[in-house]
Amino acid sequence: MSSQPDPNEKTLIVVKPGAVARGFVGEILGRFEKRGMKILQIKSQTMTKAKAEEFYSVHKERPFFGELVASFSGGMTVGAIVQGMDAVATVRRMVGATKSWEASPGTIRGDLAIGLTDNAIHASDSKESFERESKAYFS
Repeated sequence: MSSQPDPNEKTLIVVKPGAVARGFVGEILGRFEKRGMKILQIKSQTMTKAKAEEFYSVHKERPFFGELVASFSGGMTVGAIVQGMDAVATVRRMVGATKSWEASPGTIRGDLAIGLTDNAIHASDSKESFERESKAYFS
């Protein structure tokens, strides 16, 4: 196994309904492009409750699952598969902490998020999550 990061790694980002409604899609996607990431696929859609439950199925036993599903469904989302150097880890650093009040300034959540579930953006946390989530989002 090479210790070099993969320059062609892919990951999924989804701009959440609150951030779409506040007009941040261009700014968010632009941050990834400025970082040298390539947008390979993009789709906007309003997630149904059922599709949001499928997307976040790994969290179904967690106490915040209902709030997470509610914040992700019913409004327009914009999802993209992005490709670049060490994409999963790079995107997660750019996105910032899940709890927006803990996210550093300069990160997407630090600059644009306003809550825990209304934290502007979803980003896959592993290659395995990317595979599962991208199938769920783009199906």
